[in-house]
Parts: sequence; C-alpha cells; structure tokens
Amino acid sequence: MNLNLQAETHEVFNQVPPLDGINLYRADLPLQEWNKRFGGGWAEARIDAYGALAGGELMAAGFLANENKPVFKSHDRYGQRIDLVEFHPAYHQLMSAAIEHGIPSLPWTDPRPGVQVARAAMSYLHSQAEAGSGCPLTMTYASVPALKLQPDIAEIWLPKILSTQYDPRNLPIEQKTGATIGMAMTEKQGGTDVRANTTRAYPVGAGGPGQAYELVGHKWFCSAPMCDAFLTLAYTDKGLTCFLLPRHRPDGTRNELYIQRLKNKLGNWSNASSEVEYRGALAWMVGEEGRGVPTIIEMVALTRFDCMIGSSALMRQALTQAAHHCAYRQVGGRVLSEQPLMQNVLADLALESEAALALTLRMGKALDQQEDKFSRLVTAVGKYWICKRAPAMINEAAECMGGAGYVEDSILPRLYREAPVNSTWEGSGNVQCLDVLRALSKEPGVLDALFAELGDGHGDARLKRHIDKLQADFRDTADIQYRARQLTEDVALALQAKLLLEAGNAAVSDAFSASRLGDGGRVYGTLPRGIDVAALVARSTPQRV
Repeated sequence: MNLNLQAETHEVFNQVPPLDGINLYRADLPLQEWNKRFGGGWAEARIDAYGALAGGELMAAGFLANENKPVFKSHDRYGQRIDLVEFHPAYHQLMSAAIEHGIPSLPWTDPRPGVQVARAAMSYLHSQAEAGSGCPLTMTYASVPALKLQPDIAEIWLPKILSTQYDPRNLPIEQKTGATIGMAMTEKQGGTDVRANTTRAYPVGAGGPGQAYELVGHKWFCSAPMCDAFLTLAYTDKGLTCFLLPRHRPDGTRNELYIQRLKNKLGNWSNASSEVEYRGALAWMVGEEGRGVPTIIEMVALTRFDCMIGSSALMRQALTQAAHHCAYRQVGGRVLSEQPLMQNVLADLALESEAALALTLRMGKALDQQEDKFSRLVTAVGKYWICKRAPAMINEAAECMGGAGYVEDSILPRLYREAPVNSTWEGSGNVQCLDVLRALSKEPGVLDALFAELGDGHGDARLKRHIDKLQADFRDTADIQYRARQLTEDVALALQAKLLLEAGNAAVSDAFSASRLGDGGRVYGTLPRGIDVAALVARSTPQRV
C-alpha cells in the first residue's frame, strides 16, 4: 500500500461559503424598510455606501482590532510619565471611517428631518462590524447638547467635535483637526449612584459657569482615555457639577490626569476603558453650578439610545450569520433552514431582531421630531429591553451554527462578549426600570404620551388586551417598584407589537403578537402553530446584492 495516498484522510464538503464582503445594508431588508418608514430615506445612498464598507474592510478591521487589544504606556523610555494608550492601526481605521462618514456629527451638522434615523442606521451597520469603537463615537455624538449649554466652551470645542477628520494625535485642542470626547462619571464607592461621588472641584479664580477649576479625586470608569477631553462630575460647595476636562492644559502641557490601569473586560476589547485619578486636573465648568446631573442628562439619554442601536446591531449580525449558515449547511440531506424546528428558531430570532430595530428607529424619529415625553420614556424602556434580550438571542444564534459558532474564527463569540456592556453601561436593568417609573409618575404627560402612541390595539385583539392590562397595572401602585421589570417589559412589547402592526407586514406582526402577547414559550424556537416561518426566515437571510 502507498501510504502517501492516505495523507488526505477525507474530503471537505458540506461547508458554508464565507460571507466576506457583503453589503450589510443591501442584505438587510428590514433595515431598508424601517429606515425609509421613519424618514431616513433621503440618506439611503450614504447608508448603502457605509453598508458596503462595514461588511467589507471594516469587518476585517474589527477582527484585527479585537485580536490586538489597546496597550497602556505609563512612561516613556526616559522615565517620564506620559499616560498614553496605543491602539492597533485597525482601530484607527474604524474610527476614521466612522468620523469621516459623520456618524458622531451628522445630526448636528445636517439637522434635516430623519437625520437621527439615518445616523442610527449607519451606527447600526458600524456596530455590526466592530462595536468597541462605538464607545468614543457615541460619547462624542452625545456630548454636543451638554456643551451647547456653555457657549464659550462650545465655541472652542464644537468645531473640532463636529469635524469629519479623525485626528488621533496627542496634541492640545488648538492644534487638532478633529476631536473626540469621553466620559468619566462613576467612582468606586458609588457606581451608578453618582451622588456618592467624592471628587472635589476647587475654583482657580472667581469660579462659576465657564470658569476654570482644579479637580482632585478618582474615576472608577473613564471610557476611551485617549479622547481629547472628558465630561466629568465633581462637587463644588453648591453640589455635584459638570466639567469638561481636557487632556492638555492651555499652555500645551499634559493635564494632571493619571491613568491607573486599563480595565480587563469581558468584552469590548478594542476599546480602552480605564481607571483614572485627578491630581489637580484643570477643568472648566459646564452648565449651572450644583446642577451636574441635569446638565449631563441629555447626553445620558443619547448614550442610552446608542445602547439600543448597539444591541440591535449585535442581534442583527448574529442573525445574519446564523441564517446564512443554515441556508447552506445540510443535516440528513436537507439544508437546515428548510427543516421545521430550525425554521421555528430562525423565525423567532428574526422577530426579536426586527422588533428591536423597529423600536430603535422609532426612537430616532422621536428625537428628530422632538417628541420629548415619548423620548424620555423610550430611552429607558428600549435600553432595558433590547439590551436585556441581546445576550440570549446571540447565544441562540451561535447554537444554530453548532461548533462553527463557538470558535473564535467566527464573529459570534465577540458578539456574545460584547452584548452585556450595553445592558450595564449608562445604568443597568434596575436603574432603567426605576427610571421608567420615575418618568411615568413624576413627569406630566409621559403616561399620556405612551398610551396615545399605543392607541386602541390597531385592530389586533391580543394587543388590545395587552394595553388594557397595562393601563390597569399602572393604576395599581401597590408594590410598583417590585413589579418594575414586568411593567417595563410589557411596555416594550406593546410598543414593538404596535410598530410591527402599523408597518403592515402580516407575517411579521402576526407572529410577533402570537408569540410575545400570546402563549409563546420561554426560549427561542417555541413559536405557536400557524406562523409563516418560511417567510420570516427568507426575510432575514442575507442575499448577495
């Protein structure tokens, strides 16, 4: 026997073709429809262009940026303190693409109707390629309303923040062609409870809004420490106050901001998160003294909106990978996507993904149309529900792919690791649900805005019953905090069901109402009988167009 002939032990077959280079926008029919429905159709050409970029070179860059984590350099070779974080070139490629295409700036530089929806669509595509870079992009985008409260500071910073040039150089703001903004809010002893902060601010001169202070204290989480400045909170004699703290002083020297270490995180690997100390760091007061939380609140709302976008994007990319895999992989001589039980699972995942996208882009429309009361509620509802659903949904999508979805060659492990950050950042689940109660009980008109949006069920008896029960549950204030999660979930499901019904795709809306408002199971793949699962699977399977 010729043993050389045995070197090849088997034929490789029944493998799924790679999905490399796909245009993520053209492959996503729900995104195309919801973007147009909520007013972003005028930007379709630029969204389409970003879809090609995200599915091609940015997808490849995403793998490199996560395989090569940021590295903290505390000192240079001469022993001088420098506090720099070095990134792989792929990270800079991701940041550059997003900034050049206006992801952090478009709503402020071109505030036409539908711009928040269009910007959300591009961010949705970017986050599918790589989510970690979304942290500084989000904070830069969300910083604008807070900075506008202090016109003298805004005059210096906004032209650089709104620039479409990415400039990662470690230079004072006057020498930069573009700038990014980070956040440093929480401290060790308080976390979400920022009123437990101990960092103090001391006036350099007269003090007051727009004036310089020196900050002494620490921040347990400082996101994206290579940003050019950070919005942060510190106490003055009048209470918790918002400040803008640049990395450089006006004379060009480095500020007294010291990075202690980078966080070793579950996911979000491409992004540097850090612990920092302020040792007399120079910062400028933004907004009214003692009103730090109200000053920062709109920024928080916009970052929560981006948590909705980010989690929806992770779910969509997981669905894309699973649907593509099952469209080619055969078991027992039949492709998986034609087998009844797998169709049940994939259809269920598709419903979850589309409902998340619908609620997210409806939130974008609310921002565009300044529906303040609706926005106030849905940032908390959507942030809770969509971010909470993402990890389990991504896990199920990975399971559809078997071992191929569990290995690091696949994007699924990264998506799964990434998902929990959105449910934790900017207030975890309990914080969001208590905020829902706060908005509904203490802010006039919010509850009315909710039920005006929901209407009478839009001809669907299941939704009508759900809305009636929801109204009764809100009238019953006994142990309402104890029930806050259930109430928030019920609001989210009502809003999603209503949006899907209005869109007019009966296969989608009927399946959602039957499974989410009816007697659905507790895991994915338990859709009731009578659902057009084939249509739902076909709608979610990416096409090479």
